[in-house]
Amino acid sequence: MDIQEAIRKRRSVRSFTGEDVSEETIRQIIEAGTFAPSAGNCQPWEFLVVRDRIIKQKLAEAALGQRFVSQAPVVIVVCANISRSTTRYGSRGQELYCIQDTAAAIENMLLIAISKGLGTCWVGAFNEVLAKEVLELPVGIRPLAIIPLGHSAETPRMPRRRSYNEVVHQEKW
Repeated sequence: MDIQEAIRKRRSVRSFTGEDVSEETIRQIIEAGTFAPSAGNCQPWEFLVVRDRIIKQKLAEAALGQRFVSQAPVVIVVCANISRSTTRYGSRGQELYCIQDTAAAIENMLLIAISKGLGTCWVGAFNEVLAKEVLELPVGIRPLAIIPLGHSAETPRMPRRRSYNEVVHQEKW
């Protein structure tokens, strides 16, 4: 699957089969994330791979009751190591760059996952404090996304996309 096809096929999947995902596939997905660009090459990302049923259930609770989180065979929690960005860029690194950097890593991961026939959902709606407790994250590590990962049990339709002419402005607004 080429990159254009992966971009067009990627959907938010909220229903998974029981089929497992291999460690090698998870490794390839996370490694794709580590090839994302980052401000000053700080690479602030950290990844937690969760397979434990109880931890996944607690993450689903932290995700405002989104039960599908616990139903995926694997959940990857993408975090930012804040100090990696703040050491070089101060408050801008903390408030912006580490978030942009991890977002780029997440998108790489979602695209590789779809190219491997897997479904994902970028979950950003969650109680950050509760997620930190569940995962026993140290100070300075901020969870930014919960990504359920598995073989899709659904084929979501493509939602309407705004057209090129609706989103592009030339030279000035």
